[in-house]
Amino acid sequence: MNQNTDLLTLRSVSKSYGKVPVLHDIDLSIRDGEFLTVLGPSGSGKTTVLRLIGGLEPLTAGEIRLDGQDISRMPINKRPFNTVFQDYALFPHMTVSGNVGYGLSVRHVQRREIARRVAEALELVQLGRFADRFPAQLSGGQRQRVALARALICQPRLILLDEPLAALDLELRRQMQEFLKSIQREIKTTFLFVTHDQEEAIGMADRICVMQAGHIRQLGTPHELYYKPNCEFVARFFGENNLVAGKLGPVQGEQRPIETALGRLVCSISDQPHLKAAPDGANAFAAFRPEALHLADATEGDNRFSGTIADLAFAGSSTVATIAAGSDTAAQRLRLRIPSRIDGSALKAGETVSLSFAPHEGHLVLA
Repeated sequence: MNQNTDLLTLRSVSKSYGKVPVLHDIDLSIRDGEFLTVLGPSGSGKTTVLRLIGGLEPLTAGEIRLDGQDISRMPINKRPFNTVFQDYALFPHMTVSGNVGYGLSVRHVQRREIARRVAEALELVQLGRFADRFPAQLSGGQRQRVALARALICQPRLILLDEPLAALDLELRRQMQEFLKSIQREIKTTFLFVTHDQEEAIGMADRICVMQAGHIRQLGTPHELYYKPNCEFVARFFGENNLVAGKLGPVQGEQRPIETALGRLVCSISDQPHLKAAPDGANAFAAFRPEALHLADATEGDNRFSGTIADLAFAGSSTVATIAAGSDTAAQRLRLRIPSRIDGSALKAGETVSLSFAPHEGHLVLA
């Protein structure tokens, strides 16, 4: 296993159903041993990518390569991949052991070897004492782990997970997120995880592929996508973000100003050549996270403006304020997140506050 080596590569992959295109010329590389999450809203094409890789759907165009070999037309039963579906697809008439060992039995592995490997797989997912139970006797989280054990037991090169946590309640989902990531780190098998849940993606993935309308909009680490979205869609979709429209000013070293209805805002453009190359006057957005906003003492200068608190929401350790900033005729709705214990209790709805953010906490996105 080497995370610097590409295990699987999609080259110019497209998919249409009749005359309806759902994937447009996709290029994607999955590294050996990584946890890659494909993230997007409903209809973005994320599940279609998984089904094409798994051989559940034929390509319309392009190719899929495993270790450099074209497997685009390889039958599903020949691909060294296993899939965990949202509904788990367990056999209700089989015990946990029977479900987990099914893939080995159809490969005519000896019974003694199946029993040994089933026991190992169940211990790995912490279900050793449930071997003789049936799926109906298990909780949702336990059934999910049975499905994972069944996927792991045949030692696949890649495990495909199609929103497997979507049916679980919030607390169990968080527990299973931690469990899946710990399992992946332990066995070092490549995981491709499909979800629409941003929190799930941030907490689990080594890299995230954000999709919209059949296109890949950005591929990078959670940190890169969170702090340096490369387009308006990613900035709006990936976590909370304040976006203020304006026009770009001249580059100033590793920073660039943008003239907005809130005044002159200055943002960092380090390591982003496309923002340095964009022409003066180009339409863009200043993007900054709710936690990047700070209560300020004055309203003059770059990245400083005032607004009225329209709403307050207590969220435990933090308080989220909705701020109406700018002119009355074109008020910009912004979100401010501050620690409840320190500043949250002092804020009042209808109050006017001064706000600021540091240039390194701001980011520019071309419109």
